[in-house]
This record gives sequence, structure tokens and C-alpha cells, in this order.
Amino acid sequence: MEWLIKLFQNPHGIAHIMILYALVISLGVKLGRWKIGGKKNGIAFGVTWVLFVGIIVGHICTNYLYADPAEAVAYQKPIIDVVKELGLILFVYCIGLQVGPSFFEVFKGGGGVKMNLLAVGIVILNVVVMLCLWMLGSSTGLLTAAPINGHDGNLPMMVGVMYGAVTNTPGLGAANSVLSELLGDAAPVIANGYACAYPLGVVGIILATIAIRFLTGTSIDEAREELEAAEASNPETAAHHMAVCVKSPAVLGRNLQQLHTFLNRQFVVSRCFLENGEVIIPNGDTELQLGMELHITCAEAEAEPIALLIGELIPRGSWKEAEANDNYISQRMIVTQPNINGKTFNDLHFSTYYGVNVTRVTRNGMELFASRDLHLMVGDRLLVTGRKENIDQVRDLIGANVKKLDHPNVGAIFFGILLGVLVGQIPIPIPGVEIPVKLGLAGGPLVVAILIGAFGYRFKINSYTSTSANMLLREVGLILFLSSVGIQAGANFVQTVAGGDGIHYIWMGFLITIIPILIMGVIGRLYCKLNYFTLMGLIAGSNTDPPALAFANSTAGNNAPAVGYSTVYPLSMFLRILMAQLVLIFFM
Repeated sequence: MEWLIKLFQNPHGIAHIMILYALVISLGVKLGRWKIGGKKNGIAFGVTWVLFVGIIVGHICTNYLYADPAEAVAYQKPIIDVVKELGLILFVYCIGLQVGPSFFEVFKGGGGVKMNLLAVGIVILNVVVMLCLWMLGSSTGLLTAAPINGHDGNLPMMVGVMYGAVTNTPGLGAANSVLSELLGDAAPVIANGYACAYPLGVVGIILATIAIRFLTGTSIDEAREELEAAEASNPETAAHHMAVCVKSPAVLGRNLQQLHTFLNRQFVVSRCFLENGEVIIPNGDTELQLGMELHITCAEAEAEPIALLIGELIPRGSWKEAEANDNYISQRMIVTQPNINGKTFNDLHFSTYYGVNVTRVTRNGMELFASRDLHLMVGDRLLVTGRKENIDQVRDLIGANVKKLDHPNVGAIFFGILLGVLVGQIPIPIPGVEIPVKLGLAGGPLVVAILIGAFGYRFKINSYTSTSANMLLREVGLILFLSSVGIQAGANFVQTVAGGDGIHYIWMGFLITIIPILIMGVIGRLYCKLNYFTLMGLIAGSNTDPPALAFANSTAGNNAPAVGYSTVYPLSMFLRILMAQLVLIFFM
């Protein structure tokens, strides 16, 4: 067993560092499944336990195992720094790919703008509260960090506290990158402040969300009734299917292309049934005849106006459809051919060349209308209607080979990361500021990933990764980053907490968590009239906090929190990363 003891005590071996990572990650992930408060409604810290285990392992190694802790830390630092930054880049890049396709869509509706403004308010108030507490602590002597190369040593630690308070790990990584450029090797280990504030940050977000309910006099039952009433009076644009008999003289003799122009509404006609029983798959030149039955897919809110303008709504499942079932079918298929990426239905001429119609497109779990100008992307799922032999031809065109998507496009991922790292190093000069702003190793890949996810099809870039592959890369990146931060922070964590500042980091972090949520939450509920369940998701999303979203989902029992979370998450994540740099550059 002497060889095993030497292996743990030798900080210079690669095997030793690999053992540290494997131990920290495996134990941290295991503990992350433990829920405080019961298995059903308890709170789990998830992979953040990797950070805490890393701190413990780092503390034990540097204080009890290594003969020369300073020399050991100096040897390990370059290796751990590379692993840490690689993990952070993988994490934020995969987030960007996931949210990119819908990032700009949320700003098209008034509700999305309003919700994102509330989220921006929370982010800005977090910074304001942190700066106020920093100035209070520095002026009263509560915070005692020593100056670093002529800079205030308390501000970097308070930035770490702020990111622990809002449970945002990428922001911590961005702050670390900026500090390395500003202070070099003298940069403080702000992960200690992060670790002090994080536990109460998770709890504080949930407690503040509950407090808003009482401050605004909201009951759970009323919130559910309010949501149901809103959905009843304002139908969502989910796909609605109906059959309409052509009777209106205003549309007789027009073809479907003219009908779209005349009605000025989005809809797709999948099949036409003539009075003689003949069934056709229509295209833009198909003329409307009296008594023709159209099977239409449209938004629920548009269904009644479209039916009234065309003729008369009739029950679906008529004898005509039953008679045609042997010849006409509907099948789902997935786009896997790279040369289809970016093409529109106008380019592909499905109805004209192949005699089929696409009625629905599903992308990243969102259902989209198959409008003629919709750009298709690899990974889109199409619902195709037509004769079986024609559908088979379309399948050959778009690929529909699911196995192709089982393997992530690793080359495209790392090409995007290359662009992201380069973009992150571009200096952005700001008048009056000596040091230019950079997006850094966190912000650059995030911005590039969002842009590729949203507009990559225009440049024939295949950015598709399956949900499972994206989650795997993201989780691996996050645990590599957290374990690296924890191992490095462990050397001085006990001294930080026991030395006096640690206790102040805890209560200051709690205030940074709850004050902005309470202020913006009350505004969102009373003045913006947001549904309480949607507001719960908004608060979780603005803090990028999955445990808070899980609590909101269990409370609501519907998808309103998920809508609020996904609406504000992309912009909030971007601002959290950017704010780390702006605060340190402007106030250091």
C-alpha cells in the first residue's frame, strides 16, 4: 500500500491530478442527488456539490498531504487552469447552441420584451446591491481583504459573492478571466466568496419567490384560475387542425397562393377533398371550387376567422377522410441531409414536385408553422402528408436518417469554439476606460454559439447536436470547471471563512439574492400583471437557477414556469457574463 500513499502525496504526477478530478467529480455528482427536505419536494444543489467536494479535497491535499503546498500549487496551477477554462467554454457554448434558435424570437412579442426587462432589472439590481454592500463593508472595516497591486481587494471577493448569491457559474468564470488579465498571478481566489454565498443563494431565491406571493396577496388557486382564464381568452399559437367546406363567393376561383394573399394569415392546407370523392394534395396553383373540403392547419386564434372567410367549419373525420386513409397518410420525418440546411419550402417545392404537404415543423421542442419562407435546419422534425410513394421520395431528399444525428458534429462544435475564443479576445474600447472590454473565454463562445444557433443556416453551418449530446457536453464542461475551481479554492477556504470575512460574505450574499427579487417580483406581479407561476419561472431564469425552476414546476403543476424561465434565460445568462467584466473594469 506504500505505492498508493506515495501516489496521493506526489502532486507532480499526472496520475495524481487525474485521481483528484475523478474523486471530486464522482463524489460530488453522487452527493448532488441528495435532496434537503425530502425526496419529493426537497431542494437539491445538483452538480454544485462538485465545487464543495473540490474545496474539501483541495483543503486536505494542500494542508495535510503535500510536503511543500506552495510548490505543489504552483506546479498544478497551469494544468488545472487549462481544464477549468476548457470546461467553462464547453458549458457556455452548448448553452448558446441550445438557446440560439429561440434567442431573438422572444423579443418579437410584447410579453417577451416585458419579461426580459424585468429580468434585466433583477440583474442590474444584483450589481447595485453588491456595490452598495462593498462600499459599506470597505468603509466600515467589515471587509478586510488586503489591496492587490494598488487595487481594492474587497471588490473581486464581492463579485464572487454576487455570483454565488445568484447561483451563476459562468459569471464566476468570466470574472476569473478578467481578474487574471488585470492582476495576473496576484488575482484572488474569488471562488471562496462564491462558495460562501451559494447555499443561501439557492434557498434565498425560493424564499423570495414565496415571499412575493404573500406581499402581493396572491393565492395558488387564484393564480391557476387566472392562467386558465388568460389561456381561454388569448389562445396560444399552437397548431390547430380543422376541416372547412368552401362556400364563400369571395374565394371561389382563387388558387391557394392567392388565398394566402387575400386572407393575409398563416395556414397550411394538407389535403383537398372534391365533391366527387377525389382527394388531391394541393399546391399553390390549386383552385378553390364550391363544396371542396379543405383540411387546414393554423394557429388556434386564427381558426375561426379563416373558417368564416372560406366557408363553413365541418366536423373532422368525415367519410371522405376515412375513404382516403388507404392512399393518403401522414408521417413524421427528421431532416438529416446537410444540403437541406437553410433551404425554405419555396426552394424545395414539396407540393409541386413531390405531391406532398408539410403541415408542421418541430424544432427544439417548439412547434412552428410550415410557412413557405421558413428556413429548415438539420434536426427539424416534419409532419408530411401525401401518398406513401411520394412521402418516400421526400424522405430520400431530406435524409430522415436518425442514426446520423446520434453522433454530434464535433468538428463544427470546435470550429465554433475557435471563433468564440477569437471573438472573446477582441478589445472593445470604451471612452474614458483605460482597459478595453473583452467578451473573454466565457462571453465570446456564448455569443458565437447563439449566433450560429440562430443564423448558422445562412452560412450552411450545421450546428445541430442532439439533446442528449448537448446535455452531456454541457454537464462535462460544468463539472470540469467546478471541480477545478473547488480544488484551487480549497487551499485557503477555511482561512477565508474563519478569518472573519466569510460570515459577512454569507449575509451579504443573502441580501444580494433577495432584495432584487422582491423589488422586481412585486413590480412584475402588481404593475406588469404577470401570472404568479410565470413570474416564478422568470425569477428562476433571471438567476439561471434550475433548483428554483424545479420548485416552481412542483408548485404550479403546469408549464407556465418553464415558459417564464426559457423566455428570460438566454439574455440573463449573457448579461450575467458581461456584468462580471464591466464591474471589475469600471470599479477596480
